[in-house]
Amino acid sequence: MNLKPITKSVMFGTITVLAYLGIVVITTPALDPLSAVSAAIQLNSPIITGMGIGVGVQSFLSDYSKKFGCSLAMKRRTAGGNSGSTAVASFFSFFSLIPLGCCGWWLYAISFLPSIFGTGVSAVLINYSQPLSYAGLGITFGFNLVTYHKIRQKKKQIRPG
Repeated sequence: MNLKPITKSVMFGTITVLAYLGIVVITTPALDPLSAVSAAIQLNSPIITGMGIGVGVQSFLSDYSKKFGCSLAMKRRTAGGNSGSTAVASFFSFFSLIPLGCCGWWLYAISFLPSIFGTGVSAVLINYSQPLSYAGLGITFGFNLVTYHKIRQKKKQIRPG
């Protein structure tokens, strides 16, 4: 088994987690970096872990699919949808950190929501930020399952039986 795809997928998953934690630190000037990261991990560890694993699996499947000649258009659609759902998951997870004093910059961003989406939609986005984060992760893993299924179909076409 080639270790390059595995190494690459671990690297991309790690970069995703580090980028998330970096954004938490950058957008939380009121807390020292260690406290901000600690709060994020305590409150959002399933989301942080899920994003890292989801992006890592996506990277692995993308590399693995090259062996079977899966079309580039399929990978582009899947990767784009997967990246978008990961971004949505992380975006909503930041809202849950605001009451702890983390991600103060997001308070500023949230103040624009009513003028953009309306008060009702803004309230839903804020009140249901955790379930929306998990939904984003679900979509991420859903895209990974679709990619895996397409690879299996292609594999069967190449090697029937």
